[in-house]
Amino acid sequence: MTRLSVNLNKIAVLRNSRGGGEPDVARAARTCLEAGAHGLTVHPRPDARHIRHDDVLLLADIARGYGVEFNLEGNPFAPARPGYPGFLALCEAVRPAQATLVPDSDGQLTSDHGFDFTRDLVALHPHVAALKSLGCRVSLFADAGADTAAAATAGADRIELYTGPFAEAHAAGSADAALRACRATAIAAHRAGLGVNAGHDLSQRNLSA
Repeated sequence: MTRLSVNLNKIAVLRNSRGGGEPDVARAARTCLEAGAHGLTVHPRPDARHIRHDDVLLLADIARGYGVEFNLEGNPFAPARPGYPGFLALCEAVRPAQATLVPDSDGQLTSDHGFDFTRDLVALHPHVAALKSLGCRVSLFADAGADTAAAATAGADRIELYTGPFAEAHAAGSADAALRACRATAIAAHRAGLGVNAGHDLSQRNLSA
């Protein structure tokens, strides 16, 4: 069964751009869950451009109260700094059902690529192990065509397919090749014993593909 976890980052972007507390991220979370969403996702960045440390704590409590999964995304290699305790520390604080590791840099406006599992495998392994010791299911952000067998070797439970290229191709009217690449990677991931998530710019319009 396909399950929907709603990412609340952009609600926080709007709030932070205005100052104050509107739109209310907590109210948006409850609205999504009462409409039938199966979980909540947030990706706090070290510069607090959208979701902040206090949001993570609040939204984790909301997810727990509704009995749904909380998915916390972030870069395990990003160092702690004022206002951001580091990804592992956040996971220790809220024990999300899933921790999704994403290789984003401070300068990126948004996540735009997955891990290079050949290059990053050794570095990822201790982070995956630490998160699993907290009871988190671990997912690794992956491009279509990524080496999913290597992701499994890192100890991950799932991959999250980066679907930005598919969404762009769909908007341009030529999504077939991108969709085939996503499908082939998902099949390879399942064969490697991994679950599969997908995310980035997915919408009611392009999900019909």
